Amino acid sequence: MTKVEIETPDGRAPAYLWDNAGPNVLFFIDGIGMRPAIREVGERIAAKGYRVVMPDLFYRLGEYTAPDPKQMFAKPEIMKEWWGKVVSIATAENFEKDIRAYLDWIGAPKVGCTGYCMGGRLSIVAAETFPDRVAAAAAYHPGGLVTDKPDSPHLHLASIRAKIFVGAAKEDQSFTDEQQRTFDAAMTAAKIDHQFVQFDAKHGWVPSDTPVHDVAQAEKHYETLFALLASTL
Repeated sequence: MTKVEIETPDGRAPAYLWDNAGPNVLFFIDGIGMRPAIREVGERIAAKGYRVVMPDLFYRLGEYTAPDPKQMFAKPEIMKEWWGKVVSIATAENFEKDIRAYLDWIGAPKVGCTGYCMGGRLSIVAAETFPDRVAAAAAYHPGGLVTDKPDSPHLHLASIRAKIFVGAAKEDQSFTDEQQRTFDAAMTAAKIDHQFVQFDAKHGWVPSDTPVHDVAQAEKHYETLFALLASTL
């Protein structure tokens, strides 16, 4: 693993690179920020031989310390304070510019994407916005896939050419059961090659540092992700 910087229209985004010779995977981190536990997930993917690129989605903050997930999940005021910092930079316009820069930096004609929490949403958005580049997109415990806003991902699925895997969480207020049914139905209506699974785990179960981390379900996540990537890349 090496640390690199990716030039974007708004600055230089630090990123971690596992520079293997295999197919490229663009990794969208979760909403808690860059920290050891999310890098562990990238490490595990890279161990399969993939060339993994993990940009820091919050580089516009400058240097920062990610909040402690256990404290963040337990204390709403910590969650509110963190999102108060990032809400102004976590815009659709910013992320679209960033995704284009990440893909340009990677350079490969086809990539796979995976994302977690808000990164899951970005994985789907990448497949919608850059259909010629994204061959596979996975989203685990994603949020914000069905909203009442014009840029809601469920409204823009028709452009997707990638194979999609959505691993939803149970009892998830950011992606409720009703919203999950809506998104799955929208993918079916758009004739997207996809799989939709609700895991027996709560939002945030994949990274090892969250209070809802589930070892067995995290392993299942790797199995489904590696199957998706192997079938497309």
